[in-house]
Amino acid sequence: MKSKLEKFIELCNAIKICDRCELHVTPLCGEGNLNARIMLIAQSPGKRENLCQRMFVGPSGEVLDRLLEKAGVNREDIYMTNLVKCHLPRNRKPKQREIEACSNWLEEEIALIRPEILVPLGFFATKYLFEKNGIELPEKRKFHLVYGKLIWTGKIKIYPLPHPAFLLYNPQLEENVMRYYRKLAVFKRECKWRPVCPMTRYYREGKLDKKWIELFCKGDWESCKRYQAEEKGVWHPDNMLPDGSIDKTLS
Repeated sequence: MKSKLEKFIELCNAIKICDRCELHVTPLCGEGNLNARIMLIAQSPGKRENLCQRMFVGPSGEVLDRLLEKAGVNREDIYMTNLVKCHLPRNRKPKQREIEACSNWLEEEIALIRPEILVPLGFFATKYLFEKNGIELPEKRKFHLVYGKLIWTGKIKIYPLPHPAFLLYNPQLEENVMRYYRKLAVFKRECKWRPVCPMTRYYREGKLDKKWIELFCKGDWESCKRYQAEEKGVWHPDNMLPDGSIDKTLS
């Protein structure tokens, strides 16, 4: 049986010789931790990335490294890839046929890496994942409201973020964007209280919807009211849900 690394190398070799659309010059495969809980999905390689055949080595890469450092996340903690594998001439927007031609490669990467959380960076990567998973897209002027929101589709978690390149043109908003990126450190692991939390028992007994486990115990546990109470040593009833509400059906 082939190892995960061997399968990854085979996938990258297939991507590098892809000719599914007119862009096929120097396709760039993803890189990073093959066992990562978090997968970052950017739009496409920039000019520098295209030349170096590496993820995020240009100006936006410098911004990403700064955001990750402030968040307490290393590149070694995550896996990074692109929706469109080739550099887009003049950094234009991707065409629908190009996205469709490349999307199978992305799906193969997701199937191989099996991340807990998909993190699309920017509009097009987010739009693709939303449409793929049947999530309603907000209108363009309200699209920014999806950033920093953890979504459970029933199969996978999605956490949209602004692309680091956004800050190249809007540096004054870095602190706002940083608030979203800080959650990546939370997503690196599950809640430490999960093994002894009543939510785990209720879920195993079939009494609790899986969304609570995915969104809090295995997701944003930092925002869980139960976690916050445990950290402060404050008593809370077993049937208190992660959002602080009480479910009287739980016993």
